[in-house]
Amino acid sequence: MQKPELIKDGKRLDGRDFEELRPLKIVAGIIKNATGSAYLEWGNNKVLAAVYGPKEVLPKHLADPEKAIVKCRYAMAPFSSLEEHGRAGPNRRATEISKVTKEVFENLIMLEKFPSTEIDIFIEILQSDGGTRSAGITAAGVALADSGIPIRDIPFAVAGGKIGDKLAIDFNKIEDNYSDADIPIAISPNLDRVLLLQMDGKMTKEEFSRYLDMVERVSKQIISAQKNALLEKYKVNG
Repeated sequence: MQKPELIKDGKRLDGRDFEELRPLKIVAGIIKNATGSAYLEWGNNKVLAAVYGPKEVLPKHLADPEKAIVKCRYAMAPFSSLEEHGRAGPNRRATEISKVTKEVFENLIMLEKFPSTEIDIFIEILQSDGGTRSAGITAAGVALADSGIPIRDIPFAVAGGKIGDKLAIDFNKIEDNYSDADIPIAISPNLDRVLLLQMDGKMTKEEFSRYLDMVERVSKQIISAQKNALLEKYKVNG
């Protein structure tokens, strides 16, 4: 199958520049019976994230007497996509994303403060258009901050990579499917740590370095959307 042309007249198909994010909107505290929650719209992605806990570990034999355990479930609603991974029920992709997302938050939650408990993170993709693992992590970071559970930082994530000889940030679905390299990355900005880095495709060292610079430049917009969501919630409720 021939790849579609992703760049026309020096622009991406949706008209964006190579270092331009899709519109990003986050609302905190959207699910009232959750400990913390967030709703995110990022381009055509629509994501719900909810946090519950700390609470009793079930089954009990999984409890750690020295710290809390984290459980994470990433799932795509059956109606979110026409592709196979949009079907109901777990699949290998969802299991893999749940695992790497769990590891992101295990590095940030102060688990030692809540021994013998569990903290559950749920990420539900209501509508997908590329970069859903990054959108899920970004939303879940806000949900955790909203929960009041002590965390060392609020992470953000974004996916981009290489289209032909061009580097681009915040891939949509068609770019995700047909790019020459796709790199989702999650970062703890205050701790200055990379918490997730995956690559599908190839890049030179020089291209990878320029891509990281690009991520750093757009990070301010993502972090600002996260902070504004939390400030707006407490401004309204306060």
